[in-house]
Amino acid sequence: MKPAFPLDHQRRRLLAGAACAGVASLLAPLSVRAASYPSRPITFICPWPVGGTADQSMRALCQVASSKLGVSIVVENRAGASGMIGTAALAQAQPDGYTIGQIPISVTRFSQLGMLQLDPRNDLTYLARTSGQTFGIAVLASSPFKSLQEVVAYAKANPGRVTYGHAGVGGATHVGMEQFAMAAGVQFNPIAYKGGSAALQDLLGGQVDLLADSSSWAPHVESGKLRLLATWGAERTPRFNQTPTLKELGYDVVVEAPNGVGAPKGLPPDVENKLRDAFRAAVESDTFKQVASRIDAPVMYLDGPDYKAYVAEVYQQETALIDSLKLKALLQKG
Repeated sequence: MKPAFPLDHQRRRLLAGAACAGVASLLAPLSVRAASYPSRPITFICPWPVGGTADQSMRALCQVASSKLGVSIVVENRAGASGMIGTAALAQAQPDGYTIGQIPISVTRFSQLGMLQLDPRNDLTYLARTSGQTFGIAVLASSPFKSLQEVVAYAKANPGRVTYGHAGVGGATHVGMEQFAMAAGVQFNPIAYKGGSAALQDLLGGQVDLLADSSSWAPHVESGKLRLLATWGAERTPRFNQTPTLKELGYDVVVEAPNGVGAPKGLPPDVENKLRDAFRAAVESDTFKQVASRIDAPVMYLDGPDYKAYVAEVYQQETALIDSLKLKALLQKG
């Protein structure tokens, strides 16, 4: 009896069936994983040292997000290179939702300076923008500098003599101070640290004249150990409303550097949506808002897609800033 179909036709049908079965077998585990996610603890990479303001805010976020997701979120600090060591580790992780982390907005700068080999506009998954930071310039209470005007006057008469500690070359505190120096027409002597907490300790020990940092200085200002000379926001910060902003003092410099949460590129959509929902709830929680208030971090929430658009906008701004401050030369000097 002749076969119902020619052998070539039968072979094609068998091959097509096998191919469909193969695709189904590949897709099924993905959908199962997405449906059951998360089924084990999640690692959260914080690219800053333990104890800093970014570390405190990220731990508060993870505490709430953990309860929403039903699994623990383990914070892993990978500090160094102005936050880029941790960011690089995040970008290189498996895109399965079990490694997420903070993405500093300075990724838009360092990627253009060649310190991070990725394009932040396309090579990361953005989950949420969370909160900003209150940056300021502080000195010891015993410092001869009673105001920022006195710092500027001395720096003009003594170029390069005034030292300031910051959280890393090319980071927000370093670049913000260099923007201020340019606006004031002075030259400082920047001293780089692996994070703001280390810079703070050296200010308290008298090793540097000024500290440029987010609000690690706050409790010491309140205790009387430090004097806050200026903050860098668009408006005065509520807790230190007696301290003027750089803009009020005549320097057109505003630095907020909001924090955000993200994951590697290629995250499954269902996993991405679960994480976005969890961190939206975390940012809106009283737990996070209380910590943000305590460290003077204004809540600046954006959902993942809007945060990605914001990153692209900042990327363009950084292109101009790199040129105006000659940042490549500054990095070469260290």
